[in-house]
Amino acid sequence: MFNFFKTRSKSKKAPSLEPANVENFDDVKEVSEYFHKETGVTFDRQESILKNKVISYCRLNSIYSFSELLSKIKDDHNLKQGLIDHLTTNETYFYREAKQMDELVELVKDSQKSAKILCAPSATGEEPYSIAIKLLEAGVRAADVEILGIDINLKAIQKAKTAIYGERNVRNLSDDLKNKYFERVEDKYALKEGVKSIVEFRVANIFDDDFKKLGKFDFVFSRNMLIYFDKETKLRAKQILEDMRKNDDHCVFFGHADLY
Repeated sequence: MFNFFKTRSKSKKAPSLEPANVENFDDVKEVSEYFHKETGVTFDRQESILKNKVISYCRLNSIYSFSELLSKIKDDHNLKQGLIDHLTTNETYFYREAKQMDELVELVKDSQKSAKILCAPSATGEEPYSIAIKLLEAGVRAADVEILGIDINLKAIQKAKTAIYGERNVRNLSDDLKNKYFERVEDKYALKEGVKSIVEFRVANIFDDDFKKLGKFDFVFSRNMLIYFDKETKLRAKQILEDMRKNDDHCVFFGHADLY
């Protein structure tokens, strides 16, 4: 007798699938609070704009949730700096609100000594360079002027150091000033070394503990930064900047809308 054994066919296992990365971009509040704490900038009235910008930044960096972003930037300085660069804007131009610069020039000339000037924020360099040009045009020697421009945006600082601008950036300058202080490079304007040498740029945050290590300044320019802060942060920033003055009698040059 033959015994027939019925063998069971081995069941095939379904191929294991890695769980797909699922995006979770529901509530941007924690990112908003973190950014406010780190930079002072508030998006209270622009939450939808903030959310869209943060989502685009996350997708650029293969990050799938706001919580993942917050976890990663704690230990990744480059990722944090990238977020700051992504969320801060820096559009400006030469000789913007030049009246205050003219007042500064007169104060420097009246002091009859060298002047150390802080420009915070400096964005892409147009304001500190404008101050330098104004001083040179008034007969102040380059050797008697030292300007420090600071900003939290690394890309803005890099562009400021390069000092190559488009027609829109120099639209307020006369042809004489353009020819005197810039070299024409195709459709761009490259600032000459005589002006660049007067200004130094650094990435800095006025709310960082080591900000005061920059020292004291004869004059402080801070225009169009406080407009991004809430009332409490404005007052805090105002006090920090006033503490950077060598002479308490010298006012800080704020923008017209900064303190309102």
